[in-house]
Amino acid sequence: MIILLLILCVIAIYFYGTRNHDYWLKRNVAHVPPIPFIGNHFRNQFAFKNITAITTELYNKFPKEKVVGYYRWTTPELIIRDPEIVRHIMNVDFVYFYPRGLGRNPSVEPLQANLFHADGDTWKLLRQRMTSAFTTAKLKNMFPLVVKCAEKLQLVGEDIVSNGGECDVRDLMARFTTEFIGACGFGIEMDTINNENSLFRDLGKLIFNRTLSDVVKLLIWEGFPITRNYLRVFNSDIDKVIIDIVTKIRAQRNYKPCGRNDFIDLLLEMESKGKIKGESIEKRNPDGTPIEVEMEMTLECMVAQVFVFFAAGFETSSSATSSMLHLLAYNPDIQFKIQEEIDQVLQKYDNKLCYDAITEMSLLDMAFKESMRLLPTVGNLNRVCAKQYTIPELNITIDPGVKIIIPIAAIQNDEKYFDNPEEFRPDRFKPEAMKSRHHYTYLPFGEGPRACIGARLGYMQSLAGLAAVLHKFDVEPTKNTRRWPIINPRSNLVPAVIGGLPLKLSLR
Repeated sequence: MIILLLILCVIAIYFYGTRNHDYWLKRNVAHVPPIPFIGNHFRNQFAFKNITAITTELYNKFPKEKVVGYYRWTTPELIIRDPEIVRHIMNVDFVYFYPRGLGRNPSVEPLQANLFHADGDTWKLLRQRMTSAFTTAKLKNMFPLVVKCAEKLQLVGEDIVSNGGECDVRDLMARFTTEFIGACGFGIEMDTINNENSLFRDLGKLIFNRTLSDVVKLLIWEGFPITRNYLRVFNSDIDKVIIDIVTKIRAQRNYKPCGRNDFIDLLLEMESKGKIKGESIEKRNPDGTPIEVEMEMTLECMVAQVFVFFAAGFETSSSATSSMLHLLAYNPDIQFKIQEEIDQVLQKYDNKLCYDAITEMSLLDMAFKESMRLLPTVGNLNRVCAKQYTIPELNITIDPGVKIIIPIAAIQNDEKYFDNPEEFRPDRFKPEAMKSRHHYTYLPFGEGPRACIGARLGYMQSLAGLAAVLHKFDVEPTKNTRRWPIINPRSNLVPAVIGGLPLKLSLR
């Protein structure tokens, strides 16, 4: 009898661990056969390979398919290879795919209630109110702060040159972007540029450096859904630091906007206006009209937004700018042409950076776009099916809860859309060349209603930092520089580079 019960238990556990593993087979979707329980997710879950590398591998494995199936444990996911289907998911049929599906339980991890991770009505209301923080007028008003940070960056570069010139440009640009975010976001002079061990630089490292403990906790959280109501994956020390920063700034400003027009001011203004109201994206009245929903800008919600403003702003921009400097080090002819353009434009503005000068640097702009194509800061975009949906052209119906992966790193390096994709060629982004390509083959900031809200701010900041460096310095490889950096397999969202990006700076 005991043996029979054991056999039944084993059978029950097996069927539980393989439920849904016929999902893509039933729909005739190409996929790699899954392993019981963990599906296709073993290498990523145990940090042998990051998710961008895995999706790129699957993208290339099935070159004739428009979609490819994947299993994250027992959850079916769909990798989209076709840009037209991408367009439908991200824009045309957005109402079916409004969740991003990357967040965890905000009652357990309060910082997950931020604009990037939030889904449904919380996301919609926050996006609705926060859009006003990123208008062209506000970006121009912020630019003097950008220039101040860029000037500090040049001084640090001169110190590096006087000490031999070698540095990790990934770390250097992270210090620059963190300084900028402190000034434009919080009104704080962080002096991160001059102090590489500042509180805020250490905070940035803490947010994105995944420890073995983080890997194990995420494994439990993803593999055993029952734990999601109490298991905390994120480091609680980060909460404490961010809460302390926001609490002190709110008190300094007497809990109301002070006229700086920075990110904290926006949140204080949102708080002073009381509840945020709008139409629901999730709930409908019997007649089909959306229900009116509302939320408050509480201290906890404010802290969550400050967290994502800091985290997303410094890591993505520093990754993008340092990657471009790395590529220019191996393409000195292009570097020289960009420097000539920067010199010519700045001569018109008394050799001083300003908003209008940056907008005139067309070759710098094209090169930065090409850098983000070749080495994108974010390798995948994520969505979740919110209600049953049939994919146009394929007649494949997917159910609520199926996750979507848009492998932008793979698409942007597909020779079908970019010939000789491994080459660094800024002229791919001349206006006429861009018009000839499908718009959804290049998505460094996403697209549609959930596109990056801070894209223009990040872009402006990045070009200013690059212009400041290239106006004063040449960059070249060192003996320790790898032509193609090795990505840390533990980094999933923004790729971390093992060993950094060592380059040599020299005065022009």
